[in-house]
Amino acid sequence: MFLQCLILFLLFLVLRLCAYADTITPTQPLRDGDVLVSKGASFALGFFSPEKTVVWVLNRDHPINDTSGVLSIDAGGNLVLYRRDSRLWSTNFSASSVKDMVAQLLDTGNLVLVQNDGKRVVWLGFDYPTDTMLPYMKLGLDRRTGLNRFLTSWKSPDDPGTGEYSCKMEVG
Repeated sequence: MFLQCLILFLLFLVLRLCAYADTITPTQPLRDGDVLVSKGASFALGFFSPEKTVVWVLNRDHPINDTSGVLSIDAGGNLVLYRRDSRLWSTNFSASSVKDMVAQLLDTGNLVLVQNDGKRVVWLGFDYPTDTMLPYMKLGLDRRTGLNRFLTSWKSPDDPGTGEYSCKMEVG
């Protein structure tokens, strides 16, 4: 028993000391099996199975049912999700310089696309919530951009697709 506890402790210690990447760059995509971990190790991002605790889903209505998924930054500076050669999802942002684009997982759980030269955030995952509200997330209408942020349930406990129930802020 003592040996098992010691091994678990050492494994925990090694994992805490390992340096995990918290960014995706044009030359370093995230492939199925890879994991991004925020600097403080508060959040992890990767391809998942629904039995894990999930607070945000990028492609909730277009699941990848094999290991061909790749999340990368394309030639236009967009964060793009591919399955094999098919483009499933994109941030739909256009950048002047792709080499300066970085997607970073923050300790708040927010995945952001940053123009690295000026540290200017050009896209936020928190602007597109799924079914979980996290600290620093906003709900409601952004009158400047017209973006309406709201929560929507999963179809079922095993299917993160868009469900029947929503939580929206009403503008009076």
